[in-house]
Amino acid sequence: MKKPINKYIDHTNIKLDATKEDIIKTCDEAKQYSFRGVCIRPKWVKTVSKELEGTGIEVVVLIDDPIGDSDHKERVSLCKKAKEDGATDLDIVISIPDVKHERWEKIEKDLKEICKIAPTKVIIASGMLTDEEIAKASSIVKAAGAICVKTATEKDPLENRELDEKARHLKIMRKNAPGLLIKASGKIQTLENVNKMIKAGADIIGSSNGVKIMKQVKKYV
Repeated sequence: MKKPINKYIDHTNIKLDATKEDIIKTCDEAKQYSFRGVCIRPKWVKTVSKELEGTGIEVVVLIDDPIGDSDHKERVSLCKKAKEDGATDLDIVISIPDVKHERWEKIEKDLKEICKIAPTKVIIASGMLTDEEIAKASSIVKAAGAICVKTATEKDPLENRELDEKARHLKIMRKNAPGLLIKASGKIQTLENVNKMIKAGADIIGSSNGVKIMKQVKKYV
């Protein structure tokens, strides 16, 4: 039996111009609908950790977007600080430049250290990759000890009209990272979108449209 829709959703607010009031509103919405998690940028981790204390809702932090090209030491430092501030999940972008240059050993070494800090979901930006790169990146994410491989951030090149392609990517990820959770994100805006991603194998949905989606759920209940 599948879990209820709300438990798939990491309710997301990663807007660069988000205010503290905006972030608190996102947390209030997450509490209202009992979402799986709230995903924010590092500057808001302390605020969100405080707002969600005792709720069981995950504090998810986006690290090193959009292409994961920061220095390894900086990436580790960002992750450690996020954990100290109260993050329970790290959503970190794989180094896309390293993927494109097939520096797989470097990627795995980087991610292995990060995965020891906290439960880690690795964003592979699948819309930027070939099928072969998606497959290899997914296998590296598993080997590094991550809990999850994730499609994209807000910079996903695959727009709403291309959800079939995103669904196809999920299947490649599932095949090459067996046993890992799969997170679909980027332009997932409706209940129909969510159901398509779940059918394709998603265990977690990252979306800034969680409230809109839940209102659609209630409409059909």
